[in-house]
Amino acid sequence: MTTRKRSGSGSKRQFKEKVVQIYECLFKGEDVSHHNALFWDEFFLLKPKVANIENEVQKMTVDQLQNAKQNINLLFSHCVEILDQQNNIRVAYGMLTLCSLLHAIFKKALDNQIDAIEFLSGFDNLVIKIQKLLIICQSYLEGDSTDAIKGLCLKVVLVLITGIETINQNTLIEYIMISPLFDCLVKLLSDVPTRQRHGYDVVLIITLLVNYRKYDATNPYVVKLSILDDELALNGYGQVITSSLSEFCHQYNSEHTENQNASWFSSLTNIVGNMFISEEGGFRMQQVRANNALLLAFYEAIHLNRNFITTLAQTQTDASSPPSPNNTLSNIQGIPNLSAVPATFDVTTQPSNLLVTFFQYCSIVMQDTKTEAGTNTVKLCFLILGCITEDQYANSLMHDVSLAFKVRLHRLPMRHRKLSSDRTTSSQPLVCTLLDLLVEFILSHMMKKFPMEIYILCTGVLQRILCYQKKCRIRLNYTWKELWTALISLLRFILQNENYLGKKMNIFDLSIKVVNILNFFITYGDNFLPTPGSYDELYYEVIRMHQVFDNIYSMGLRYSMGDGDFKEDALKLNNALFNVRAIIKHFNPKIEQWLVSANLSTPSEEQILDIVKKNYDSLTLKLQDFLDHYERYTEKPHYTPFFTNMVKNILCDTRSNMSCSLLNFTNIASEYPIL
Repeated sequence: MTTRKRSGSGSKRQFKEKVVQIYECLFKGEDVSHHNALFWDEFFLLKPKVANIENEVQKMTVDQLQNAKQNINLLFSHCVEILDQQNNIRVAYGMLTLCSLLHAIFKKALDNQIDAIEFLSGFDNLVIKIQKLLIICQSYLEGDSTDAIKGLCLKVVLVLITGIETINQNTLIEYIMISPLFDCLVKLLSDVPTRQRHGYDVVLIITLLVNYRKYDATNPYVVKLSILDDELALNGYGQVITSSLSEFCHQYNSEHTENQNASWFSSLTNIVGNMFISEEGGFRMQQVRANNALLLAFYEAIHLNRNFITTLAQTQTDASSPPSPNNTLSNIQGIPNLSAVPATFDVTTQPSNLLVTFFQYCSIVMQDTKTEAGTNTVKLCFLILGCITEDQYANSLMHDVSLAFKVRLHRLPMRHRKLSSDRTTSSQPLVCTLLDLLVEFILSHMMKKFPMEIYILCTGVLQRILCYQKKCRIRLNYTWKELWTALISLLRFILQNENYLGKKMNIFDLSIKVVNILNFFITYGDNFLPTPGSYDELYYEVIRMHQVFDNIYSMGLRYSMGDGDFKEDALKLNNALFNVRAIIKHFNPKIEQWLVSANLSTPSEEQILDIVKKNYDSLTLKLQDFLDHYERYTEKPHYTPFFTNMVKNILCDTRSNMSCSLLNFTNIASEYPIL
């Protein structure tokens, strides 16, 4: 199978495998069969060298690629034809060669700005061969073929889907759309063993196909995912997401714990600096980006399929899928070894479900909003949270006191608190953990590079939770004071950075939303706050921080009297402050009067609360409209560019990992007898 080749006078003889020599001849445009009728049967008994296929294609010039087109067409055709054989190593090697060939062509086309679809369209009977390929893949996925063959079938489909930079321009996907592939994928998710081995690829394929011209009425995958009601498949879909996110959290927990005994500065550098490298190509950021495909899959299921909601709080019973490519926090730089099946985090070691895992994952990734890639991941997380909290059944699950879980929430190291400030919540309803997560985000992202859009999304999630509690009169046992303090701190930050932030963004939009959340408590708090004392504490916080509200009002007054862009929003903000200022104006004189009569200069919290309780009756407030209403989420048109860019990045990441992913199947020979 090998020949010897001299590299120079006196040098050692080098061995070049026969299959490599054939590749070289093929891509030079030479006749490789030499009138040997058995050539291709013999060729597909040779173990493919996927790296050599890509290297040969990559080193060719564009002209050389065109000159070799006839041979490439020949190789492609024989790869498809050999797949008709059953239970034969030739099938496996043919599929692996086909994966590698297509991947190499797509990569070459992208690198050299060649139209890959136009290049492939010159192949003989391309459409017929693609359709035949998909039919064969379907039969292997449905049948009793080996795991290696099933995996290669999925890889072929992924190569076809991800070959073009922009998914909507990839017309090859049209043939996948009209094939009955969806039912095969659902079946793979329903079966535990196949889900464990192929779940990631299955979910990724579904997600990408949903995003192919998703706003056209002709995308069948949008419809099929929307109406899917197979409980086993939906649970499998959720378990794939849970398993991969759990693995990431588990690895992060391990690394985080190792650094807890280090100094504040070195730990901050190791945990945060290494976890999120500022360059988007950094190894750590790749690990976070690797899970974006699963986050997008989560979003699509939540957004499209109401049946999927039932899986959110269901306790996971199996570590159901290998983690996504690069989903590891190993300190070893470079490409991870994917030749072995990756270990999974066993979610059965503690009570868990998709929401528990997702909340912990959010607490990790939300620590980075300084890079564009990090901000996009956090934004996607908050869009998911918005969809979840907009659903009535999801809210009922999160507020169910019988579904109580402990969740480890990671917290960003900050100067004013200890580094090891991660918080494992007590066993509590999931909505309490979500509120803890939102409070943590509000407090930890008041920075110069202010993530305004994510703060807007954060307040939207809060509003949806409160509207549900008010509507259902749920008195949640939660320390609301932490939320009120965080919201007022956010207003104070906006005030302190008005000159800087006001030139870059509409600070009034966020200020109005924050004030209206406080107005919601003031107006409807008696319907859902746990005790009358909670209502008193709200008034105490407003009175205690009255200077913040006075200054916010003064800021709004200045802008409303000018001719700037935010004049109308400034007027809305000051109107929203009516009840807050009424409370301050009503109680502050009462407190001052009591201090004079008691001959005291500074009252205690208990004394102020006592004054508040005694003077409620004489307080007049204005009923503000639409506090318990919110605009329901719609993806189009506002978020269309965001998801287009997200899908483009996922395509890029999948392509970049594809060649090393194929190495999982270089041991195929062990599954087949060589005939």
